[in-house]
Amino acid sequence: MMAVPSTRPVVAMVGGGQLARMTHQAAIALGQTLRVLAGAPDESAAQVSPDVVIGSHTDLEDLRRVAAGADVLTFDHEHVPADLLEKLVAEGVKVAPPPQALLHAQDKLVMRRRLEELGAPVPRYAGIGTPEELEAFAARVGGPVVVKAVRGGYDGRGVRMARDPSHAREIAASFLADGVPVMAEEEVNLRRELSALVARSPFGQGAAWPIVETVQADGICVQVIAPAPALPDDVASAAQRLALRLAAELGVVGVLAVELFETADGALLVNELAMRPHNSGHWTMDGARTSQFEQHLRAVLDYPLGSTDALAPLTVMANVLGAPQTPAMTMDERLHHLLGRMPDARVHLYGKLERPGRKIGHINFVGTERDATNPAGLRERAERAAHWLSHGRWTDGWDPHG
Repeated sequence: MMAVPSTRPVVAMVGGGQLARMTHQAAIALGQTLRVLAGAPDESAAQVSPDVVIGSHTDLEDLRRVAAGADVLTFDHEHVPADLLEKLVAEGVKVAPPPQALLHAQDKLVMRRRLEELGAPVPRYAGIGTPEELEAFAARVGGPVVVKAVRGGYDGRGVRMARDPSHAREIAASFLADGVPVMAEEEVNLRRELSALVARSPFGQGAAWPIVETVQADGICVQVIAPAPALPDDVASAAQRLALRLAAELGVVGVLAVELFETADGALLVNELAMRPHNSGHWTMDGARTSQFEQHLRAVLDYPLGSTDALAPLTVMANVLGAPQTPAMTMDERLHHLLGRMPDARVHLYGKLERPGRKIGHINFVGTERDATNPAGLRERAERAAHWLSHGRWTDGWDPHG
């Protein structure tokens, strides 16, 4: 019998981390193939995808290998050099999001300037070439400043809060001495951090999920509450419209996360952009009609986008981070006890080695109307569950063998 050629769409994704792993899960359900460019065979996505190219995202030939024959090339991180992507586009590769859009997630200063041109609200900022320029900016702001590396960095890396002007000067001098371009921003008087997650297709269709609250610790997101509690409807709608407008103006194809500061006086400021599935959207795997991973695939292939309606009045996501010391109890045994105590926990593990502070999984809890009225209880359960998987120890002293 002759083999029938496959007509399944092939999506190539640069990066073999957990975002690619979870995108692969969505591709299975849609009958698609996700080809992954991974740095090593043991990376999260490489463990599960049958179509893996081992190579570097900074090597043009490796990028050509993963893109060969694929319907579209997309990303689980934003670190691919723009000049290499431009070469792929010139060779006929469909890249989503396109390089000119992705640049705004790669370079914080380019992003700030473009957002300002578009009239989007941003913190006061300045590009910094010398310590003296930083001092002038701090004097102009008249308050604390944040010093940021213009390129690279995530989960708080490359972002330093300055204690005082001399500390800010020291931080900037250290970055500049290493050849790292620097910018400075005013330190915003925060009420909380929010995230507006949207998707856009090449056809121009857009879709927005509910606005969520993100909770940070040491620069790393530890919890997401969907939807953001006590956020006025008009503010939530304005944030969704802003994110959809930015996706259109910047030419984004795929998922776009717009990280927002809600200031003490209730204003919204744009903090960061991510043009890929994002940690603030992991709740959608269990709490929304269409997950961010399925939606990203739909968008980059120009399928009709899926419904972004929430399936419950409240969903809480907690990241599972590697503990300072890896527990003696295996992760499988920890999972066994967690599911025994909390059978409603929706666990997503990434197949990663446990290292301090490393994201090794997340847990979703889908709540009820009662939980939405008082989110504290569901948030506490999510925090307790994540701590158990990380540390192998219940925060309330519960003995799984008792």
